[in-house]
Amino acid sequence: MRAKDSVKLGALRMLTSEIKKREIDSRTEMQDADVFKAIQTMLKQRNDSIEQFTKGNRPDLAEKEQVEVDILKKYLPAGMSAAEVEALVVAAIAESGATTPNDIGKVMKIALAKAGGRADGKIINELARAKLSKT
Repeated sequence: MRAKDSVKLGALRMLTSEIKKREIDSRTEMQDADVFKAIQTMLKQRNDSIEQFTKGNRPDLAEKEQVEVDILKKYLPAGMSAAEVEALVVAAIAESGATTPNDIGKVMKIALAKAGGRADGKIINELARAKLSKT
């Protein structure tokens, strides 16, 4: 507020509003993992908006959304490296006993729980499908 950075202030106010809304809806205090999920949801919404604004030839609005994405990413934990994600998927496949691509749900449940919001579900899904289709 003191720096007069209205874009950052707006993004952070939106984040705190979303957190409070979720706390009221669930009637519990949010834990760190819940806050990370809220931030990831907001990031997905912003990325979808960027895509739509770009298609709609509105680069000014797309740029504003991109700035908000950059601000929100600062509040997420460091992501996992590609090697860590691959090791996580291999461990989840072994733990679940999955052998075919039809077992992807079991693998995803275990892998996402272990990732704790530090890896993108889409990347985990693609890796798991690739590994299961090879077997």
